[in-house]
Amino acid sequence: MTTVIPEIPEGFTLHTENNSHILLASNEAFLNPVQEFNRDTSVACIRVWSEELYKTKKEKWLLAQERKQAKKKQNKRPKLEEDVEESEAKEMPVTLPQYSQRKLVILEALSATGLRSIRYAKEIPHVSHVIANDLSAAATAAMRRNIDLNGLGPIPSTSTEKRTEVRVTEGDACTLMYNHRESNKRVDVVDLDPYGTAAPFIDAAVQCVKDDGLLCVTCTDLAVLATTNYSEKCFSNYGGLPIKSEYCHESALRLVLHTVSTSAARYGRCIEPLLSLSIDFYVRLFIRIRTAPVEVKKAVTKTSTYWVCTDCQSFYGQPMAKLTEKIHPSGTVNHTFKFQPGPPVMDKCPECEGVLHMAGPMWSGPIHDPAFVGKVLEHLETNDKLYGTASRMKGMLTVAKEELPDSPFYFTATRVANFFHCVTPSFAEVASALLHGGHKVSRSHASAGSFKTTATRAEIFDIFRSWIKLNPVKRENISPTSPAHRLLEKEPKVEANFTKHPDSGPLTSKIKLVRYQENPKPNWGPGTKAVSGTGGSKPPTAKRKHDQVEESEET
Repeated sequence: MTTVIPEIPEGFTLHTENNSHILLASNEAFLNPVQEFNRDTSVACIRVWSEELYKTKKEKWLLAQERKQAKKKQNKRPKLEEDVEESEAKEMPVTLPQYSQRKLVILEALSATGLRSIRYAKEIPHVSHVIANDLSAAATAAMRRNIDLNGLGPIPSTSTEKRTEVRVTEGDACTLMYNHRESNKRVDVVDLDPYGTAAPFIDAAVQCVKDDGLLCVTCTDLAVLATTNYSEKCFSNYGGLPIKSEYCHESALRLVLHTVSTSAARYGRCIEPLLSLSIDFYVRLFIRIRTAPVEVKKAVTKTSTYWVCTDCQSFYGQPMAKLTEKIHPSGTVNHTFKFQPGPPVMDKCPECEGVLHMAGPMWSGPIHDPAFVGKVLEHLETNDKLYGTASRMKGMLTVAKEELPDSPFYFTATRVANFFHCVTPSFAEVASALLHGGHKVSRSHASAGSFKTTATRAEIFDIFRSWIKLNPVKRENISPTSPAHRLLEKEPKVEANFTKHPDSGPLTSKIKLVRYQENPKPNWGPGTKAVSGTGGSKPPTAKRKHDQVEESEET
């Protein structure tokens, strides 16, 4: 769709993303240009999800049609043998009716300027309409102006025009979503992108999504999710305690998934995380919601508490329950849930004797669906010109696709080396030592230079003890009462092999992956919430620095 841009009115600025344009007035509605990556990723994921949903539903429909035709043929079988021969001679091939694709309804509960809804309407095919909502009268006024600017306003009843319409509503987001929770009113996609936490909106959101529908969630309150500064606030919002460690950004994802899972389970619904990303100053999750009472029972086996060492960041998971299956001779499968009673398994960290602190409960199952992420990457290969942040999307999604699903948290060689006060081994050396030890290894999208592995923390520490034998540490400078001294006192149970492993190639290839946001302006970050009626907003001060390009071969 081609949009003719009029003259920019005085007091407004024009913001453009792809082929969508909006006019911004000072402090009228909140928009963060840095989140273009968020919006690009959302468009790509919803497009791929809708294509896969269409294929699945079409296959089921065709199978049902074939069964109907077979049943009709069986009911019309001739009685006499001569009639059978005659009917077989005259039998014509059966032509199945065509499957028509159902159009989607997308609901953006907190739309602000309307840019995201406008992009969904323009860039996602087979969308009936987009519902753009905001509580602020100033924001809804801005939405209507921007929607008209892009030619997506209401379609007259007498018009035969075929296009996607963006419908603006003004009111409480939860009330709107609760009004759509009846089965015949549910929507296909719900997008929650609030300023801060999405926790107050999750209960309403999981009820108004159709079966196999998509829930997209953004939370920008990483000061609550990824630190222990506001643990009580994290518990009240997400039902779990955060982790103070280098892998806090992955635990933030798992805390949000736990919240969505428990909210959905109350209504007999389960979640399937398709893609969960920690990005700059926020987390973004794409979750499939469906009704499946049997899977709801299994949610307890995908929930764990963790005991985390304050000193060396070792973690010890304690699942809420374990599932056992008993298969009877008839083929019936019975599920039995065994719960884990009692206090934590230990009082102090067995590695450094540090104090253990509890974190969670949180989601302990996979946080990505590699097959889905792979399809998004395939979509990007042929449509990369449609996205302004395509190079960064490819980099982050490639790493996310390759992450180990069974490893809950990552580590970096630099941080572990700090625990031992030793020289940091290269990425290739640590990866090779893990692979020679028989462990699986991958990267994590949440941190540069990170590892996810099936090795235990004790086995990782043994690798570094072997490294220290080759690169000695000056122990006279280390206090006898320090955690480093206790870590160094232990001898490795197995000597690590740092020779380059043949399978370390994909991990250490010299392909540049653009994974972090390029600084668009000084002091970029979460931005400041718009307050209607004030003279302006304070400049954002929060800033999270990262390398712009990560080279896979790290030294």
